[in-house]
Amino acid sequence: MDELKLGKYEHYKGKQYEVIGLARHSETLEELVIYKALYDSEEFGNNALWARPKSTFLETVNIDGKEIPRFKYVE
Repeated sequence: MDELKLGKYEHYKGKQYEVIGLARHSETLEELVIYKALYDSEEFGNNALWARPKSTFLETVNIDGKEIPRFKYVE
């Protein structure tokens, strides 16, 4: 799955995020997903922004022997 939709995603641990765009690393040109937390965090503040390699964002994780998406598109 190489396609990335803009919109709301749920992390496999339950918190929700909004993907706001794609960027490229300035030196490696690796695609990075830019996304915003849709929850308040004492440590990182409200609506903290995050970046993660697209390949990692779209990968699956093994939870209790079952492969599930790290981030699942919600809307």
